[in-house]
Amino acid sequence: MYAAINGVFENGQLTLQEAPPTKKKTRVLVMFLEEIETTKGEEVIKKKGIKLGSLASKGYSIPDDFNAPLDDLKDYM
Repeated sequence: MYAAINGVFENGQLTLQEAPPTKKKTRVLVMFLEEIETTKGEEVIKKKGIKLGSLASKGYSIPDDFNAPLDDLKDYM
């Protein structure tokens, strides 16, 4: 069985925000998604990555026919 549960890792401790679906000994996988900043008692998620449209000034663009069907797949459509 697979289940996803929200939680927060802070100071070496993992705190789950909801009850797990089992009480038996179970293998788990912990994924670290993004860092959380706390400002004046409010949690703010620090976003990483590229801002949408930020590469346009560097010569990158999406072609106008980006969503058009591919010629290679015409036989299958």
